[in-house]
Amino acid sequence: MLHHNPAAAAAAMEARLQQRQQQLLVLLSASSSARPFAPLWPPSNASAAAAAAAAGGGPSELPAAAGGEDASGGSGAGAGGSGGGGSGSGGAGGETSTAAAGTAAAAVSAWDIALCATGTAVACENALVLAVLFYTPSLRAPAFLLVGSLALADLLAGLGLVANFGVQHLLAPPSEAAALAAAGLLLAAFSASLCSLLAITVDRYLSLCNALTYHAERKLASTAALLLLGWLACLGAALPPLLGWNCLREPGACSVLPPVTREHAAVLAVAFLLLFALMLQLYLQICRIAFRHAQQIAVQRQFIAAAQATSPRKGLCTLALILGTFAVCWIPFAIYALVADASYPPVYTYSLALPATCNSLINPIIYAFRNPDIQKSLWLACCGCVPSGVSARPRTSSDV
Repeated sequence: MLHHNPAAAAAAMEARLQQRQQQLLVLLSASSSARPFAPLWPPSNASAAAAAAAAGGGPSELPAAAGGEDASGGSGAGAGGSGGGGSGSGGAGGETSTAAAGTAAAAVSAWDIALCATGTAVACENALVLAVLFYTPSLRAPAFLLVGSLALADLLAGLGLVANFGVQHLLAPPSEAAALAAAGLLLAAFSASLCSLLAITVDRYLSLCNALTYHAERKLASTAALLLLGWLACLGAALPPLLGWNCLREPGACSVLPPVTREHAAVLAVAFLLLFALMLQLYLQICRIAFRHAQQIAVQRQFIAAAQATSPRKGLCTLALILGTFAVCWIPFAIYALVADASYPPVYTYSLALPATCNSLINPIIYAFRNPDIQKSLWLACCGCVPSGVSARPRTSSDV
């Protein structure tokens, strides 16, 4: 019967543990060098094996680092290399997989779910607006084409939010191309939504300034051409991350919305603030023109007091609704994106980005569902009749 020396056995065990610790450090360093985005996405087992093979370690080294049993049947070291043994073959590997699954599950926060749910609601609501406009032949005026452009942009924005959630939390392994495509879709969609809002504002302003000739001069083809140019410009604003101007390989250059860089985010934020200033100026001019028209009509009809009590007040309420909603949803996020970067706590970004996405949920209510013609189409599609309370007055551009 062979007698084993306990001291020699303990020394041999300690030597094996130190060797496995060194192998694990080699694997970790190889994985970090092969995946510069490791802080964003934890590497899977397959990617770790590929990184180890690329670093020069043979396939036989991976089981030892993963904590499996060695050739002599002894217990393997734990994943951290501290000497905690696993009793079964691949026991530590199972613990690693469980830990990775737990990390992935923990990464899905309530904010992510709220953004995904908001995107789903935005997509469904704006799809309804597009369906009404498409299946109603009477809604073919240029003003309704502008509403359709806004609904299409918000629909794509909602789909982009859902796609971004899937890219971040459902793709395994993560794909850089998918992440960049989702970011580009969101940038293009929200930019097109803001440009459509500006186009609606300009349409309202021109229709009041040239009330006698504007409706006869504007054509559906020219409106569509201008919208197409606007969409191409918005697409150009979303292309830089796809063309290489991103922070995937330089996390320190990220804005509050990776993979968009701080410089790109600052340009977009300044462009938004300028757009809001232009919209504010146009709506103030619209309010002045409408007030002047109301006074002229009141003088002709000798109802000055009544006109001053109704029309201007209604116009101011509409103006406050449009600009107030737009400002509350977008201005805080734009200013935050201008001054902050990726080092700020993510909860700030989530709490400001969620109201901005909710603006796409409110747009159909302001610009589509308040219009009498769209209301009648919805009633006919849903109930087959039009209630008596729905106004039958002819549509104008100010209704849109």
